[in-house]
Amino acid sequence: MALLPVSDALLRILKAAKPTGSETVKLADALGRITSADIKARRNQPPFDASAMDGYALRHEDVTQLPATLELIGTSAAGHGFKGQLKPGQAVRILTGAPLPRGANTIVIQENSRLEGRKITVLELTAKGRNIRSQGLDFLKSDVLVPKGTRLGARDIGLAASGNNPLILVRMKPRVAVLTTGDELALPGAALRKDQITSSNSHALCAFALACGADVFDLGIIKDDLKAIKAAIQRAARCDILVTTGGASVGDHDFVQEALKGAGVKIDFWKIAMRPGKPFMFGTKGRLCVLGLPGNPVAALVCAQLFLKPLIEAMQGIAPSTAPVMTRLGADLAANDQRQDYLRATLVTAADGARVATASAKQDSSMQRVMRNADCLIVRAPYAPPAKRGDLAEILLFPDGA
Repeated sequence: MALLPVSDALLRILKAAKPTGSETVKLADALGRITSADIKARRNQPPFDASAMDGYALRHEDVTQLPATLELIGTSAAGHGFKGQLKPGQAVRILTGAPLPRGANTIVIQENSRLEGRKITVLELTAKGRNIRSQGLDFLKSDVLVPKGTRLGARDIGLAASGNNPLILVRMKPRVAVLTTGDELALPGAALRKDQITSSNSHALCAFALACGADVFDLGIIKDDLKAIKAAIQRAARCDILVTTGGASVGDHDFVQEALKGAGVKIDFWKIAMRPGKPFMFGTKGRLCVLGLPGNPVAALVCAQLFLKPLIEAMQGIAPSTAPVMTRLGADLAANDQRQDYLRATLVTAADGARVATASAKQDSSMQRVMRNADCLIVRAPYAPPAKRGDLAEILLFPDGA
């Protein structure tokens, strides 16, 4: 039976994604969250005509003939605006950001004037409206500042704050449960038997899901026992995504698929045409999406990048951001077989400014140091012909924190 292509697998996974609900968070807690509604301005910015420079606010009509001497009647500072109104022949000392006094329509910068006691003499011509930031120059009340479906960064948060928004409506974070199986696994720091290895997948996958914006629940290492695995799966019933790793093959001690079926999970597909990650499995139970990842650490993280990250994004209402980018190859590549290949590679910048990706010599899916030292994945389509150094190739960049 032909293996399912990666693109078809991703479409089927995303089709099953159910959007999370919304919640209100404080602005200070909104970094990295996904907006579930437009953030609108609740006031004009600036809320009043304001000075863009330190100088003197006055009437343009009083300085059409120079030099012109005016009476200084007060000061307008940020947070302490001048309360009165200018009359002909008067001026107010004004500082950057301060409200423009009533009656004034221009500002002369202090370098173009001379102060003598309570009199100022304007020495250079100024235009009406000069050095004034008009009310609403940046945005007006009810303007959309940050659209729905935006992952909030520092600039978004600053703009939302400027629009007087103390609370933000965001998508709830998808709840991701991570289940690791294997009698051979022990936690880092534990006393190991001679036939055991240290578990890394649960830590890596939990960190990956956190970096993608999910709330994460580590279900721990479950022994290779059908009853124990079923019980762990039931603990994930209230989550949005269950990620399993290991135990999904066809060995005598691989019980994950049987346990999932026994827990009511409908298996959509198993095995896809990719390397590493062929024994990938996907199923659903209600709104719960189940991703069965391979036990090999590198294969698990590659599958997480290709399928878990887009699924988390889709549940939060944003378009998946796994589109490849093009770069040059730093070394020859052999022809590919029927599976889509994801080669761990390093990136450097050539003398001409172009990025160059070079595949690591060792690509075994158990080699985590190679994965950690990689900057990207080179994507090789099924049956891709040999490629030469300097040829263009598709790469996938790792998400921040992954």
